[in-house]
Amino acid sequence: MREYHRTHQWRLSEGGLFIPHAYSNVGPESLSYWDDVGFILNGRRIIVRWQHPRHVYADAIATMAWKEAGDDPHEDWVRESGTKNYKMVGKSARRKKQSGYTIGSAPEAQLQYYTKLQQIEDRMTREGIALEVRPSWKWTRLRWAMGVELVAPLEVRNEKELAQVACLARGLILQKTTLGQEFPGFVYDRASWLNEQAALSSCSDGH
Repeated sequence: MREYHRTHQWRLSEGGLFIPHAYSNVGPESLSYWDDVGFILNGRRIIVRWQHPRHVYADAIATMAWKEAGDDPHEDWVRESGTKNYKMVGKSARRKKQSGYTIGSAPEAQLQYYTKLQQIEDRMTREGIALEVRPSWKWTRLRWAMGVELVAPLEVRNEKELAQVACLARGLILQKTTLGQEFPGFVYDRASWLNEQAALSSCSDGH
């Protein structure tokens, strides 16, 4: 990791952060779901992969919807219906190489399955699911950096707020704080999800 860091320099912000995403299209009241931020600690790269608890909750809804919908009856339809496209190479009319792939139309059973899956996910989104998401973090070792998988109820809509994620991760790594100290008793559950969905619905209705 140290060697990779020495030979592949990061472009860091003035605050010493690696910021891979832009926020020009993110509104000040937008709900956040996930983001990444990096920094250098003791000569090593740290990449923080952050999720808001609502993102964990939304992913769980998608996973449960897939399980309830059952096996995809034509999961290989893209490969089975596709045809390879070729183009001629060089002067010989006998030489050709693949230049693309044309995908056929999805079979009716496949379209019905997708409709069923979407209906299940829409219902779970409206009703919520029995899940509680609490703040958490863990180390992951990558070839080029140490990773931090962080779940915390922060909002990240600009670089200043992203810096708070980095600051929290640094404090956790150095054992200067804990998630229990930062978010005592926090839990994101069905009520949290439904309250946010109601607020989103109200905004979309123009109220």
